[in-house]
Amino acid sequence: MSQKNIVTWTAMLVVYAKNGQIINARKLFDKMPERTTATYNAMISGYILKARKFHLAEELYREVPCEFRDPVCSNALMNGYLKIGETNEALRVFENVGESKRDVVSWSAVVVGLCRDGRIGYARKLFDRMPERNVVSWSAMIDGYMEKGLFENGFGFFLEMRREGVVEVNSTTMTIMIKGCGNCGGVKDGMQIHGLVSRLGFEFVDAAYEVFERMPEKDLISWTAMIRRFVTDGRMGKPVELFDTLKEKDDFVWTVLISGFVSNEEYEEALCWYVRMNREGCKPNPLTISSVLAASASLVALNEGLQIHSHVLKMNLEYDLSIQNSLISFYAKCGNVTDAYKIFVDVVELNVVSNNSVINGFTQNGFGEEALNMYKRMQNESLEPNRVTFLAVLSACTHAGLIEEGRNLFDTMKSRYRNEPDADHYACMVDLLGRAGLLDEANDLIRSITVKPHSGVWGALLAASSAHLRLDLAKLAAQHITKLEPANATPYVVLSNLYSAAGQKIEGDLGINHT
Repeated sequence: MSQKNIVTWTAMLVVYAKNGQIINARKLFDKMPERTTATYNAMISGYILKARKFHLAEELYREVPCEFRDPVCSNALMNGYLKIGETNEALRVFENVGESKRDVVSWSAVVVGLCRDGRIGYARKLFDRMPERNVVSWSAMIDGYMEKGLFENGFGFFLEMRREGVVEVNSTTMTIMIKGCGNCGGVKDGMQIHGLVSRLGFEFVDAAYEVFERMPEKDLISWTAMIRRFVTDGRMGKPVELFDTLKEKDDFVWTVLISGFVSNEEYEEALCWYVRMNREGCKPNPLTISSVLAASASLVALNEGLQIHSHVLKMNLEYDLSIQNSLISFYAKCGNVTDAYKIFVDVVELNVVSNNSVINGFTQNGFGEEALNMYKRMQNESLEPNRVTFLAVLSACTHAGLIEEGRNLFDTMKSRYRNEPDADHYACMVDLLGRAGLLDEANDLIRSITVKPHSGVWGALLAASSAHLRLDLAKLAAQHITKLEPANATPYVVLSNLYSAAGQKIEGDLGINHT
């Protein structure tokens, strides 16, 4: 880049530090013409988290100007010491920070560290002095008492937290309480906590497994249910262990495991287990087939998908609607729109999923007009489109540059079908308008959003602003993206390029704080 500024310097420094290139990060840091809180924080965090060079972190911390140091840089140094168990060092940093400059993160960090060290008395003194408490500090105190065997104190603290009602309990708090009741033999209290867990809607797989382990007799249904719970929790090691323990296996338990790998994005594992299922003589059902076709589509594994399709034909399942829909999606994602459409034509009872699959296929492969024609055909057949349908056709309009069609579809979604657009639909519309150079209209649309725009919405505006050299809107979009994704360096890079293209110099940090 021909012209560097504080924003670009900081973005580059963050990248070096996060990737463990501490020497390069320091060289860049030393060359910087000016520095901010974000700059110092990135360098200190790099020393601590990547290089474990606390002496260098301390040296730099002492050099940080007062206006940049507390609480951000202090918190980085404290947390680094706490992660390696140096609670006294963390306390030293904490005590040197003026009480007025500490934030809830500073207080909570040292309370957690003291509780972990078993210094519950000291932790309680600090907790009582906290001007603001969060769920982390409350949970740490409860856990500290429970670990010391002071069940009544821990339970009392939990009740006080509930009575205050300022901070809501979370799954960590409830796990601490369940564990504490079990360790201290509080059966009655434990039952009350379990009741509260159910009312609050929390899921605790480990607690369910303890009940499962105590069951005197377990049938295949209970084994399958337990495997499903672990799969839903995203912990695939335990389901495999339980599955291998089973002496009897049916197609349903096989499918639970295979679909679990797919939902956890372990697609190759899913395909391997499908091969094993067939080798062990268990016939897959339509849900199994749909799962492995989804895995093949995600991997763009055309050969594996073709073999599964061949298997479908041998089992005479080619007219099963769920399998047909999965095949349409598979061929489309692999770029074979012709075969996807052939399967679509053979579907006897088309539903909205069938239509969405083929519309998505046309859209993803650049056939915008064909996608819109399929949408119109869907309407003629009195099939009501849903949110997925509208997302696909709006995306088709975006890539084909069909502005009026996109506007009409967006209006129809709300007025005719009573489907309130979500942030993804707005992102498509902003992208459509932005590509056409209608940036003010895109910005007005964002202002009208009833849901909170996510980074994709602002990202579409940022890309369009960059393409059409609208520095004002690019800055607005960049500020919102940075608030939503503080670690994202893209807004800085795009703004830097825009300023450079305009021959302007960036002063300060543009109001974007990269902490």
